[in-house]
Amino acid sequence: MASLISVSAQDRETFPSVPFGIKHALADDPLLSLDRLIDLAARLPRHSIEFNGGNVAIDQNPDTVPLVEMEPTEIVRRIREANAWMVLKRVEQVPAYADLLKGILDGVARDIGHADAADAGFTNIEGFIFVSSPNATTPFHVDPEDNFFVQIHGEKYFHIIDNRDGSIVPDAVMEFRPGAHRNLTYKPEFEDRARVFTMNAGDGCFVPYHWPHWVRTGSSYSISMAVTWKSTAVKRSNRLLAVNAMLRRYGLPQPAPGRRPTFDAVKIAAITALRAPVEELRRLRSRGLSAAE
Repeated sequence: MASLISVSAQDRETFPSVPFGIKHALADDPLLSLDRLIDLAARLPRHSIEFNGGNVAIDQNPDTVPLVEMEPTEIVRRIREANAWMVLKRVEQVPAYADLLKGILDGVARDIGHADAADAGFTNIEGFIFVSSPNATTPFHVDPEDNFFVQIHGEKYFHIIDNRDGSIVPDAVMEFRPGAHRNLTYKPEFEDRARVFTMNAGDGCFVPYHWPHWVRTGSSYSISMAVTWKSTAVKRSNRLLAVNAMLRRYGLPQPAPGRRPTFDAVKIAAITALRAPVEELRRLRSRGLSAAE
């Protein structure tokens, strides 16, 4: 079976360490058409849909984000003139989209030498579909997973900033702080370290874990999809960042992950032990059981 996402041999060598451009065969998939996305917006639970005005700043203050006074389905229906930005979150809640995401990552996994996505360590597979009006902006932020981002309709400019030395987004900001908004401080000089991907239908890019980025659309409405997953290394890093944030709140700032590997391992073991009962309860509930059963 042909892969839906094409990764060059050269980019396979660096995956998943640095960003790169991709080609894909998803632009004509009926599931990603505007009509089907209207239906998807009606089917998803309300907490899985986020939207606001599209005319925001790259470093938009979360307290002053412009609102859109329309229902989600109406926003998608009128996206050409709605001046809106919308994301349909965790679309794998709908089985057809879960199958699509798995098929995409199974193909990538085969291309890099694995049997399928599970064999490649692609776990926690999730999909996020963005429907944006012309000239809309997604502010500067980082994501806690790896991501193949594919452009389905319209033009999009994707700015990914090299922060490997921690000088753009400090270590403390990367930590998971309850209640913290995803938008980050942005300065125009960050563009000196940016790689900008200009994407039309059939184009895309790979966004590595925790690489800061911001996005804007062109003169047409835009449909895009982020195909995300978490590797074992990413899940370990996320747990460590959660521990570091907790300790920082108690006045004990921690070194960034990787600087003290032995101490990192101790913290990971501690948080894993503390979370085990909670995660088991969640697992039971997801199967429709109770702890008493």
